[in-house]
Amino acid sequence: MAGEQMKLLDVLTFAIQMETDGKRYYEQAGKAAINKLGKEMYLWLAGQEEKHKIAFEAIYESMQKKAGWPAILFVHEKRSGLKTLFAEAIKAAAKGERGSPQEIDVIDKAKEMELKSRSFYEKQAAGAIAPSEKAFYVALAAEEQGHFLTLVDYKEYLIDPAGYFLKSEHHSLDGG
Repeated sequence: MAGEQMKLLDVLTFAIQMETDGKRYYEQAGKAAINKLGKEMYLWLAGQEEKHKIAFEAIYESMQKKAGWPAILFVHEKRSGLKTLFAEAIKAAAKGERGSPQEIDVIDKAKEMELKSRSFYEKQAAGAIAPSEKAFYVALAAEEQGHFLTLVDYKEYLIDPAGYFLKSEHHSLDGG
């Protein structure tokens, strides 16, 4: 059991570092973003990474005390807060606000990070022993997928704001 606990502590250490790195990346991206939507989205993503890191730190502390995997309730959040940001961004699109090639590169790297995180958490869920551990990793994987989809939306918006608006806000041109 001691070997299994050490392995789990190593996984938790890795996850804490991964979330710390993600937060740092999003904070830097937010500072470099040229439009309000990007700045707010990256700030939101940095906050999400911090939330994940805090949860991992609490689990790590419990595991170090040999108390086992705690029954941490981790609720997967939907992307609801970003709908308002995208609605506001549509107004800016009329002013011709688009993304730079550098920002597209930032988004592509962020998407890759989110996919790697999701894959890591799915792998951990598959090997989880405690039901609360499995539920935690499944919820995290779902959140990372949500972050990925947010980045996909943002990239689509930056490339073609008018096309993004048509796709996301209008189901058809006949009012249906």
